[in-house]
Amino acid sequence: MQKTELPESIRSTLAAGTVIPAHPLALDVDRQFCERHQRALTRYHLNAGAGGVAIGVHSTQFEIRDPAFSLFEKVLSIGSETVDQFVHDNGREIVKVAGICGRTEQAVNEAAFVRDAGYHAGLLSLAAFKDDDDDTLIAHCHRVAEEIPIIGFYLQPAAGGRLLGYEFWRRFAEIDNVIAIKMAPFNRYQTLDVIRGVCEAGRDDIALYTGNDDNIIIDLLTTYRIATTSGTVERQIVGGLLGHWAVWTQPVVEQFEEIRAARESNAAIDPKWLVLANQVTDANAVLFDAANNFRGCLSGINEVLHRQGLVQTAACLSEDEQLSPGQAEEIDRIYRSYPHLTDDDFVRANLDDWLAG
Repeated sequence: MQKTELPESIRSTLAAGTVIPAHPLALDVDRQFCERHQRALTRYHLNAGAGGVAIGVHSTQFEIRDPAFSLFEKVLSIGSETVDQFVHDNGREIVKVAGICGRTEQAVNEAAFVRDAGYHAGLLSLAAFKDDDDDTLIAHCHRVAEEIPIIGFYLQPAAGGRLLGYEFWRRFAEIDNVIAIKMAPFNRYQTLDVIRGVCEAGRDDIALYTGNDDNIIIDLLTTYRIATTSGTVERQIVGGLLGHWAVWTQPVVEQFEEIRAARESNAAIDPKWLVLANQVTDANAVLFDAANNFRGCLSGINEVLHRQGLVQTAACLSEDEQLSPGQAEEIDRIYRSYPHLTDDDFVRANLDDWLAG
């Protein structure tokens, strides 16, 4: 066991809030891993202004861990190297988050690997604990947190997660090496369970991040005023770690910075944000294939990246992962309806450089 300390610059970035895209996986036309386009994707996110990347998460495809592909270590190593080169060249700190999955032995091994590969924190999935009680879950989280600072992850059941109640999140927030929580239940009640738990635990040093791709703008604008046994506590969701932000990242960063400035000004919320919120949710419903219970969510992300030239194919490692009937036409509609959400011109102007390295 080798507990790591988070660099203060990284801790400050997380606490202040930033844009962290959940990183897709780049394959070639033969469904083989493409290192060149994988690095280009990372460079795209960072040059668009993202303050972090999350690799080895759902958008990166959990199948990279399967022995048939054995891509976990390769993909995570390439991601870390590419970020480090960007930091060296640009002098801007970037938060490196690695997805951590599986039962305790697997999760500990993954945590140790990504720690040694230079990642700052692990986004801890509990999807492998479908029927276990809170005591088992908390013991698991404590053990992984001995290896690397962890980010809690409330993943919606439709994407492979499980329900986690208020009592779990209160106890989870008491783990010393928890630095943030990504809330992605796509459910307002369950999001409140997380926030209440953190507030009741008295942990004002745990950064709250939205993963609710269906409610991004509203999450970022909302102040939560929570009554606890120690008094009333106010918290805000400071940033996002989102699969939706893997595409059209440049306007995302611009919107995020403007929202943060508006939030910090304490002025009344401009109605334009409520309009934008619904537009982003509409776009996300299409990208994530909400109409088909999120069956085409990975392919929807990859389809946009493929149209932009950032990946060679929208295909995934699993042949079962593909666009749903009519999803491509719906992506066309989103392009026509909300051109201000897209960044094709930005990608077109820089793609050759990102591919060249």
